[in-house]
Amino acid sequence: MKLYVVGIGPGGADQMTPRARAAIEASDVIAGYTTYIDLVRPLIEGKELLQTPMKREIERCQSARDAALAGKTVAMICSGDAGVYGMAGLMHEVCAAHPDIEIEVVPGITAACAGAAVLGAPLIHDFAVVSLSDLLTPWEKIEKRLACAAQADFCLCLYNPSSKKRADYLKKACDILLTARAPETPCGYVRNIGRPGECGTVCTLAELRETEVDMFTTVFIGNSQTRVIGGKLVTPRGYENK
Repeated sequence: MKLYVVGIGPGGADQMTPRARAAIEASDVIAGYTTYIDLVRPLIEGKELLQTPMKREIERCQSARDAALAGKTVAMICSGDAGVYGMAGLMHEVCAAHPDIEIEVVPGITAACAGAAVLGAPLIHDFAVVSLSDLLTPWEKIEKRLACAAQADFCLCLYNPSSKKRADYLKKACDILLTARAPETPCGYVRNIGRPGECGTVCTLAELRETEVDMFTTVFIGNSQTRVIGGKLVTPRGYENK
């Protein structure tokens, strides 16, 4: 019994790894969030589909598990990397009572890496990735993580920076960061990474605070050493100091 958990990258077929494509091709059943199913539809003609809308992740994993128990080879697909805000962890939990299911996690290009490439090289040194979504994590804990990352001078990558119900969360995050960082700190954001309409913007932390973004945007905040070179964000690693 085989169950793949596959990171398909940010969306474009050119950013999907050959290993991910091979896992999908080898599977009888493809499970995933409807939007992600649509991204790989040219690869899954004739395969059985198990798709659910958002907020039904447990049901989705259980359906994939049951299909594997029935003897089918299954691929649970996730955007980006399956182990970064993806389904890999939940799938292991759901299958805990079924050690006979062989789970193989297939990594993919996550938004932090793909978005950083669009903006230049903001994540060359130590960095932290924080999701601003409080659906699964209390906002108080998110605030603490942001404050600690700011104090530690980490570069930051923010996932899920805003939504209709969380329209001011990016502004709240910037206010926390501004307690430890200068308003002129170089930042940037990328919309629709790896998909039609991809667009990257470089700005300051003060400008970012006033920017409206959505769930299809990934935000990057530089550290005290980050600078703009040729219109691109660059965080030095420190080679020149060796």
